[in-house]
Amino acid sequence: MGAQLALAGAAQADPAASLRASYDGLQNQLSRNQFQRPLHLVSGETADGVTGEIYARIDYPFATVRAGLSDPHDWCDILILHVNTKYCRAAPGSRGTVLDVSIGRKYNEPLEQAYRVGFAYRVAAQTADYLQVKLDADAGPYGTHDYRIMLEAVPLDSGRSFIHFSYAFSYGYAGRLALQAYLATIGQNKVGFAVVGKRTDGKPAYIHGLRGLVERNTMRYYLAVEAFLGAESAPRQQRLEQRLREWFAGIERYPRQLHEMEQQEYLEMKRHEYLRQQSAVPPPA
Repeated sequence: MGAQLALAGAAQADPAASLRASYDGLQNQLSRNQFQRPLHLVSGETADGVTGEIYARIDYPFATVRAGLSDPHDWCDILILHVNTKYCRAAPGSRGTVLDVSIGRKYNEPLEQAYRVGFAYRVAAQTADYLQVKLDADAGPYGTHDYRIMLEAVPLDSGRSFIHFSYAFSYGYAGRLALQAYLATIGQNKVGFAVVGKRTDGKPAYIHGLRGLVERNTMRYYLAVEAFLGAESAPRQQRLEQRLREWFAGIERYPRQLHEMEQQEYLEMKRHEYLRQQSAVPPPA
């Protein structure tokens, strides 16, 4: 027990070493999984919240990751790729930088009809071999609260990096009822990635419910991070289009879980929303 406590203390004191230890311990999951890429996704559900986590090895140098993911304005370019993000603007707040995000439906809609979420943004740690970024929001749609987005990364050899991305939110009684109503109607056929058994035809049976919901959104946000990093080497005037196309290609690798619309519809919607994001001021709260 004393050795275990010492290791736990060391992990807290050196988060870079802890993340590298996670990488070493996940080699089997990264090499053999349903995603056919070095990626591992887990989720959890409690009485008052859900969490999704992704661990992934990516083919980008740590310098690229650190430079691209430590600026709040770049995070708005990441978040806007998500089909439900309608607007994002980084601005100074009373306790630091705040990302003013509007969450809405999967089609064009006025900002007045979207739900406003204020994410407190901070770079929690940044060294030569470690990055941790946190986004936290007190309240969200459907009576949810305590939104927590966290990304941490360390360098690997051969110009690669290892990323841990987590997405979580909480809910009370009213929030759970609202989410269950959504899952029983619009979201009744939606599933996540965790395999919970086999169907009668022998194909995998995937998780439903709140864990399925958090797994889908965790993957959408993570793929947005990947799409953003993938476009950083392109000429600046081409980056938006490349990010949009790479994000859509990413979700289409998992159509059972993530397909929402056709590519042209997505591209037209996001081009419009991105232009609005550059010029519009959100409506008063």
